[in-house]
Amino acid sequence: MIPYGKHNVTWGDAFRVLWQVRFRSLTQGAQIEKFEQEVAKTVGAKYAVAVSSATAGLHLAALALKLPQGSKVITSPISFVASSNSLLYAGYKPEFLDIDPATLNLDLKLIKARVELNSEIKAILPVHFAGLPCDMEQISEISREYDLKIIEDAAHALGAKYTNGSKVGSCQYSDMTVLSFHPVKSITTGEGGMVTTNNFSLYKSLLRLRSHGINKLDDEFQDPILSKTSGSTNPWYYEMIELGYNYRMTEIQAVLGMSQLKRLDKFMDKRLKKLTKYSELFQGVNHVKFAQSCNLKNSANHLMPVRINFSNLKISRADLMNSLRHVGIGSQVHYIPIPMQPYYKLLGYDIANIPEAVSYYLECLSLPLFPDLSNSEQNKVVKVLAKLLAK
Repeated sequence: MIPYGKHNVTWGDAFRVLWQVRFRSLTQGAQIEKFEQEVAKTVGAKYAVAVSSATAGLHLAALALKLPQGSKVITSPISFVASSNSLLYAGYKPEFLDIDPATLNLDLKLIKARVELNSEIKAILPVHFAGLPCDMEQISEISREYDLKIIEDAAHALGAKYTNGSKVGSCQYSDMTVLSFHPVKSITTGEGGMVTTNNFSLYKSLLRLRSHGINKLDDEFQDPILSKTSGSTNPWYYEMIELGYNYRMTEIQAVLGMSQLKRLDKFMDKRLKKLTKYSELFQGVNHVKFAQSCNLKNSANHLMPVRINFSNLKISRADLMNSLRHVGIGSQVHYIPIPMQPYYKLLGYDIANIPEAVSYYLECLSLPLFPDLSNSEQNKVVKVLAKLLAK
């Protein structure tokens, strides 16, 4: 089976993990902090906080903003449900806006129009779909004009760059950025994520929230009697100063992540080459077009989404996917628009205001794309797909 996405774990990665498991700590040790520092350095941010998943990171980032309960936050309907779920976890209300059909990211014109009319909007959570960065410079300008906070959902976008050359995760245009290390992402720690920021106060808050809300760094103890004996701090003492969570990453994951991070640039180069190869192979193939009709050189190219107008064909998407799987080719749909989900329908969301997102959903299909995808496998994908559509 050629999957739509696949991790690249070498014997070198495995040896480093085995060494950690056999001879060093398994959790809450020095490797996590080293991994955080390396990620921060790689993307150009001051601080990074490792977490158990990108979903956990989105949750903590939303909490760290400390917005009033019920605040509305603009986000994209074309994303995994974790993006908007994290807002609900924090007591905020997702405000879904439609997408730009060229980029599949939030339509910038709609953002400005919506915040002008609604003072309850307090933040924006843009999603860098398939690894293609949103126009964060414009989003940042809007946020400054209307005093809005920004959390970037960059689960797809580690390794991507903005148009000015700075890296996604640098937080040049945002308060925080959330990265993912799921197996099909740019690098993997198995499961895991990272929140980057340039704000020291947010950094401290993220550290506390990640670990049960317990005081961290230079937080002063609030109970001077219990915390000290004869004027000296008790060596066992700690304080829970807010309601936090157990969203910690393990040392094992951090070691794997550091080993993977060394090959990030190589992974990015390979993904772009695979995308370029697809562009050549699809020349002359009817009924298929790239879903993101823009320059993808700065993208992390996490996915290979195409659009197929199934309404003009005699084969349904389900039948096409099943036929591909029958000959060993995996595919996927990214994503069902979040307002279509039963839970969100119960909350009162509908799809009337997101026609571009719905149009994309009805036509989209993600084809295999990962660093180890071979030329022969790409040839097979395109040849089989073209044959099935021609029938």
